[in-house]
Amino acid sequence: MKRYVAAAALAGWVGLAIQQYLIFYSRWESGASLMGGLINFFSFFTVLTNTLAAVVLSYALVKRPSAAQRFFLAPAVSSGIAVSIVVVGVAYNLLLRHLWQPEGFQFIADELLHDVMPVLFALYWWRCVPKGQLRLTHIGLWVIYPLVYFGYALLRGDLLGQYQYPFIDVSTLGYPQVFVNAGGILAGFVLIALLVVGMDKSLRAPSL
Repeated sequence: MKRYVAAAALAGWVGLAIQQYLIFYSRWESGASLMGGLINFFSFFTVLTNTLAAVVLSYALVKRPSAAQRFFLAPAVSSGIAVSIVVVGVAYNLLLRHLWQPEGFQFIADELLHDVMPVLFALYWWRCVPKGQLRLTHIGLWVIYPLVYFGYALLRGDLLGQYQYPFIDVSTLGYPQVFVNAGGILAGFVLIALLVVGMDKSLRAPSL
């Protein structure tokens, strides 16, 4: 299983590295700020969530304990990240995939971050994360992450006139439709979270 975790971590970091390179290269060609490219890179929910997943997988390989390792490998934290990255995959394939046809390295990064990593991390959660510790109250904590991101994305879009995802583009859709779209995604997030909590309870080791 250690080899699987290592391969999954590598897939995550490679996907992130390719995507960052593509953003940097595009901005360098246009003469734009590379620092702005870095900020833009980490302004995508996909990138943030894949980074969290890759960090968890990397810490799972580290033998030396630390406060950060204990935090990221805690079942409640790893499970919340699992919910988020599954939402990344589902939302992309339902809402965004039909909007463009990436090629070359962009296609590789796209597949790794939106299709491969959600599956790999879900399997890691299934096989490696201790079960029986999740509660419904954890869902309330997990939703803070997408809600804070949504607020940041709207603020950033209002200031820069650039929205990271078309379904939250206020300038095109208006606030009512954007909130409807966000509400639908949040409902999907909660549904997946409920499934994760339910599976956690069903997969826990029986009491002796």
